[in-house]
Amino acid sequence: MVTVRQPTVAGMFYPRDERALRAAIAECFAAANSDSADDTAPPKAIIAPHAGYIYSGPVAASVYVRLAPLRNTVGRVVLVGPSHRVGFRGIALPDVEAFETPLGTVPVDRAAVSGLAAFSQVNVVPVAHASEHSLEVHLPFLQTVLGTFSLVPLVVGDADTAEVAEVMEALWGGPETLIVVSSDLSHYHDYDTARRIDTATSAAIEALDDGRIGWDDACGRLAVCGLLRVARHHGLAARVVDLRNSGDTAGARDRVVGYGAYVIG
Repeated sequence: MVTVRQPTVAGMFYPRDERALRAAIAECFAAANSDSADDTAPPKAIIAPHAGYIYSGPVAASVYVRLAPLRNTVGRVVLVGPSHRVGFRGIALPDVEAFETPLGTVPVDRAAVSGLAAFSQVNVVPVAHASEHSLEVHLPFLQTVLGTFSLVPLVVGDADTAEVAEVMEALWGGPETLIVVSSDLSHYHDYDTARRIDTATSAAIEALDDGRIGWDDACGRLAVCGLLRVARHHGLAARVVDLRNSGDTAGARDRVVGYGAYVIG
């Protein structure tokens, strides 16, 4: 019997009903940055936000629309996000064989997960995945644009950038592998302050300069910085395709959360 992680934020961050979820994703794509789908090559990696769809969905869609040409190429997604609820050392794997969403079941790449046993910073920490939303909210987008794929789900706890980069490098693969980093940007500043901070963070990402991204600049800082180091090693380039915050999408402007969408290739 296959062990499956059931969705825990369906009905909160996104709709629980399949039809309603598909409609919500379509609305996100309709509200995506219209400049995000151009004629450049599809990315090797992306960075996208992980809030409720009414808040960050259009920003996430602005980068997910870029993945459409990869539907028959990508067979494995390495999905890396921060831990919001549980403290632990290193990088956490789940103890399940699949993740489920209202759109269906995504199998975990057991061979890739087994290979990570060689890294001391990677451990099976079921509680780190049990209620974590930073990975879950991306799965319906990935299912929509890619169809069928296997998953390497990684939640980052108390680690350092080098440890994250080492694991990403081991999983980098070729065109069959897509790296997805889950991160929001600044939290709970007024609108203008958030725009200033997030613009600086976006410039650092485009420069592949992980040293310019502070702890308060992105909740997924470790995953973002690890990706930038590996991208730099591979001679890739990063580009922002959307930069907004909750004040632009579905909230007041006195206390906002920043959302950025980036392609790396």
